[in-house]
Amino acid sequence: MTVLTRAGLLLAATVTATLATAAPALAHGADAPNGTDYRVAVTDVGRPDLRVRVVEAGARLELTNTGDTPVEVIGYSGEPYLRVGPDGVYENSRSPATYLNRTIVGDTALPAEADPAAEPRWRRVDGGTTARWHDQRALWREAQPPAQVRAAPDREHRVRDWVVPLRDADGPLEIRGTLDWVPPPDAYTWWVVATVGALAVGALGVLPAASGPGRRALVALGGLLIVGGIAAVALALGRTLDAGSQGLGGVLTGLLTGPVWALLTGLGAIAAGARTVRGGGGPAATGARTSAGTGRQASAFRSDVDFVVALAGVCLALFAGVTNAAGFARAVLPVPWPPTVARVLVVLVLVAGAGGLAAALLRLHAAARRAPAAATP
Repeated sequence: MTVLTRAGLLLAATVTATLATAAPALAHGADAPNGTDYRVAVTDVGRPDLRVRVVEAGARLELTNTGDTPVEVIGYSGEPYLRVGPDGVYENSRSPATYLNRTIVGDTALPAEADPAAEPRWRRVDGGTTARWHDQRALWREAQPPAQVRAAPDREHRVRDWVVPLRDADGPLEIRGTLDWVPPPDAYTWWVVATVGALAVGALGVLPAASGPGRRALVALGGLLIVGGIAAVALALGRTLDAGSQGLGGVLTGLLTGPVWALLTGLGAIAAGARTVRGGGGPAATGARTSAGTGRQASAFRSDVDFVVALAGVCLALFAGVTNAAGFARAVLPVPWPPTVARVLVVLVLVAGAGGLAAALLRLHAAARRAPAAATP
């Protein structure tokens, strides 16, 4: 395979990755935001056998009923909306909340049967004891921030205290919580760090591939791909855990039905990095450089490895880096650890991906320039 063919394949992969990255972002970005500046917290639950937590960076509430009696979540007009108990999760098809809560913006058109005054019509939607839903009472749905935030956007503000009413056999209950505005970080700083890091890694590509420093640089690029791949897998895992997945089976299912592209890209980068490190620059690293045939073989091996690094780098930067870069400008991120940790992981992904791509392209370009000279008798 010629260097020109490899470059064409790399360009095609880049375009494909860009298009494939855009589609999932539009498909589920509204329900599972990449970040927000509003922090939702649960402060009190009315029954000790009820567990309520915030998932998806505050986009949904999750209620688990570990008791022996069901509990109802009350809708926006005082009607029964959800029923969660030992026999499963049911939704009232006549509750407007059943349809309004399907998206975070609450813009679902109501069917004719939606009538909060009508007798509930329960429909079983899950066999477990956990329900997750968007609740407009816990969210800020206006396009503009609250007045106090606009007056002082660099300070944290309590937007409101919220209440979600419940009901069980003993009477009314409540889930209580808070909604706060959290000032976003300085995205410029994070982008500068990522850009400078990627340029520094890309500069490794100017080292002559056949030299000792060039072979060590290729091994270093492989190591960086492994680090970037691990960071990408960690981001996918964090997003899955924040979405409410629990247990090994639940986490695996969440990974395969959620951030699957970031997961596969991370695993691919780890595999590509391991191959690059093991190769160590190819046959030239073993000292077999005495014949022209061996030299051409070593050059072809290095070009193959460079192409693998470039392909892994572009996919890593797009699927796991750009898709998570919104976290540079958001205060609350969909991960179960501090947001700074998530931003550092995104930086590692971008540095390893974009930097590895740049270095590999420089090495491939140098190989293309050497090819005509090597072919001349």
